[in-house]
Amino acid sequence: MSKSVLITGGTGLVGSVLIPKLKAKGYDVSILSRSKGSAENTRVWDYKKEYLDSSAFENVDAIIHLAGAGVADKKWSAERKDEIYNSRTKTSLLLFNELQKREHQVKTFIAASAIGIYGGDTGNSIVKEGSPVGHDFLAHVTDAWETATNKISTLGIRLVQMRIGVVLSNNGGALKELLKPPVAAPLGKGNQYMSWIHIDDLADMIIYSLENAEVQGAYNAVGPKPQTNRDFTKAAAKAFRKPYLPISVPSKVLKVMLGEMSTIVLGGSRVSSEKIQEAGFKFSFPKLPEALKDLKSR
Repeated sequence: MSKSVLITGGTGLVGSVLIPKLKAKGYDVSILSRSKGSAENTRVWDYKKEYLDSSAFENVDAIIHLAGAGVADKKWSAERKDEIYNSRTKTSLLLFNELQKREHQVKTFIAASAIGIYGGDTGNSIVKEGSPVGHDFLAHVTDAWETATNKISTLGIRLVQMRIGVVLSNNGGALKELLKPPVAAPLGKGNQYMSWIHIDDLADMIIYSLENAEVQGAYNAVGPKPQTNRDFTKAAAKAFRKPYLPISVPSKVLKVMLGEMSTIVLGGSRVSSEKIQEAGFKFSFPKLPEALKDLKSR
C-alpha cells in the first residue's frame, strides 16, 4: 500500500480535508505548491515556467493531482478561461513530462476531473462514465484535462480519474454560495439536477482509490442520489434554517449577473455513482438530508 503521497492543490477545498485524513491513516504527505510558505514537506512548482522541484518525487509512492483554478471563483473573461484551462492541462503535462524523464517509485496517480465533461445540461437522463463528452466550455476543458492525465497511464502507473460533482462543504463551494443570500430560492427553472457529494465522502473515495489497486480509470465522484435544484435548495434552507422562497430566480437575471458562467447553475446533470459503488466504496452520506445535517452540526 502506498504510504508516501504527493498532493497538488493541497490547500484547496478538497485537499484541506483530505490531507488530515491521510495523516491520520499514517501516510507521509508532501505538497506541491507555487510557493514554499511555512508548511513543512512543501515542494515548489510553476507550470508557467515548466519548473518542478528536483526533489518532488523522492520516496513518493502516489500522486494525488487536485490543482486547478476555481471554475466559479471569478467571471469568465478570456484571460480567466485560459487560466481555468491551462491550470489543469499544463500542470498535468508537466507532471507527465517530469515522471517520464526521472527515476521514481510512483505506482498510483489519482487525478481530479469533473462531471462537467458530460456537458453543462444533460437533462433528466442518467449519465454514466461511458456517456459522450459535451460540447460547451467546461466539457472542452475537462476532456483536455483527462487527455493530459491519460498520458500518465502510458508510464505503467495506475491512473484513476475522479469526475467530481457539486462538493458540499461549510468552507466553500456551492452550499456556501447558495446560503449567502438572506432568502434561499431555486435558480432558473429549478428542475436541473445537482449531482452532489459530501466533502468527507469525496476525501474517503480518493483514499479508497489509493488503497484499492483494482480501482482504475474514470469514476463519477458524486453521491447516489442527485437532487433537482429546487429540492436541493429547499432541503438546504430547512437544514440551515434559512427562509425558502419557492419563486425561482429568473434565468435572465443570472445570465446578466454571471455571464457565460451562469451555465454552471442553470444547467445540470443526473450523474450515476454506480461504478464506484460496484468497486466496493460505501458512502457515509448517501442521502442529502443526512449530509446537510452533518454539515450543519459542525
